[in-house]
Parts: sequence; C-alpha cells; structure tokens
Amino acid sequence: MWILAAIFSAVFAGITAILSKCGIKNTNSDVATAVRTSVVLVMAWLIVFITGAYSGITSISARSWIFLILSGLATGASWICYFKALSLGEVSKVAAVDKSSTILSVLFAIIIFPDERNLWWLKLIFLAVIAVGTYLMIDIKKGESKSRVLWLIFAILSAVFAAATSLLANVGIENVDSNLATAIRTTVVLVMAWLIVFCRKEATFVREINGKELIFLILSGIATGASWLCYYYAIQQGLVSIVVPIDRLSILVTVIFSLIVFKEKLSVKAWIGLALLIAGTVCMAVFT
Repeated sequence: MWILAAIFSAVFAGITAILSKCGIKNTNSDVATAVRTSVVLVMAWLIVFITGAYSGITSISARSWIFLILSGLATGASWICYFKALSLGEVSKVAAVDKSSTILSVLFAIIIFPDERNLWWLKLIFLAVIAVGTYLMIDIKKGESKSRVLWLIFAILSAVFAAATSLLANVGIENVDSNLATAIRTTVVLVMAWLIVFCRKEATFVREINGKELIFLILSGIATGASWLCYYYAIQQGLVSIVVPIDRLSILVTVIFSLIVFKEKLSVKAWIGLALLIAGTVCMAVFT
C-alpha cells in the first residue's frame, strides 16, 4: 500500500509544478508560495478533523515537535527557492534539479538510519546514474549570461532543503499520525511564507493576482496537499530510500506537461539525461 501511496505522490507532485508555473506568470513568487500554502493548510487540517487524527496532538513528544517544526522550516525554504526558480527558468530543467534532492536524501538516509544500509553499494550506483541524468538535463549552453542561469542557484537550494525535509520528517513522524504531521508542518510553512511576504513588503502584490492565476495557485495547493498526504503516509509505512526515488518520478509527469502546455523543447542530451534519471530512480525502487 505504501508503494501505491508513493506513486500517487509522484503524480500529484508532477501536476503541481505545471499548475504552479501557470500561477506565477505575473505573480510575485513569494506571494504565490504563501497563497498556495494557505490552500494546502486548509486541506491538511480538514483531513485531520475528518479522520479524527487531531486527538493525537496532545501525545506528540517534544522530540517529534522539534523535528516536525524543523521539517516545516526546511519545506518552506525549499518552496520559496523552487517558486523563484520556476519564475526564472524552464519547468523541465527546474524540476530536474529539484528532484536531484533524491541523491542527498538517500545518501544521508544511508548514513543516519541503519535499516537504510541494506545494499548500500547498489544504491550508490543508481544514485550516480541519477546524478549524471540530472547534469545532462540541465543542459546549460556555453556563453549563457549569469541572469539566464540564476534559476539554477535557486533550484539547487530547493533540492538541498527538500532533502533536509525528508530526513527531518522521517524522524518527526515517529508515532505521529501522518495526516496530523502534514498539517503541523504545513502550519509552520504558512507562518514562514507570510512572514517573508510581509518582511519584504510584498503584501500589496496579493491584490494584483488576477483571477486566472489565482485559480491555478489554488489547484496547485490542492495537488500539493494530496501529494504530501500520500508521501508522508508512504514514508511512515515504508523505507525512505525507496519512497523518495518513487516520488521523484514526478519529473516524468512534469516534463510531459511542460512539452504540451509550455511548448518547451528538450535537446537530445536532455532526453538522454531524462532517461538516465528515470532509469536510476526506477532501479533504486525495484532493486534496493
């Protein structure tokens, strides 16, 4: 069941990137993050109350609270960087770099968690394949200006924070209902996102969001909420080193939609990179 949840997480995450890109064509990326997080928060807490998971909030240990909060902060940082990268670069390239967080997640999982060390050498081989695939997908042309590759910096930061999120969440959700853990983390992300908006005096941009982009941001938030719920259920029930790679297959969904919706084009080099990235990810899930 947890593998199925991880697959659904990937599908919803792939759709999220496309909806998010549609929602930030003319919208400030920080404001977009905050609006989208608000939608995810409502969805997360609704599920908590529907399932009755709220009753477990008083029994959460101090250790779990700390790691859930830290996970939420890492998630917020990852989202802010991701939205900034999406506003500057092509969806397919940003998604490829963001999904490279698989490499860091699995490496740290092997180091920190004893039960993740099974067939560690095989995992390292597949991680190398994923790394090569990611590099080929970035496909930055020689002579491109710094402003043209600024998206890469934000995408890398997004991947680093996303990797931290997986590891911190894995510790934080021990003995905690996955739906409740998702809602708590989302609350942290929401506070962080709106604080940034107000501290940077970007609140005025909220009124400038047009109706069409607002709809896309809301749909993006719903897709994100669905992805999170599936993802953290899978992490709680399964192995991080398998759940994370399956979730990262969302790049295939993202690339397909980016080609159709945004008419993005992939070079032969990028297609080879995508094939390697997917192959490494699938092998990681199947053989380890």
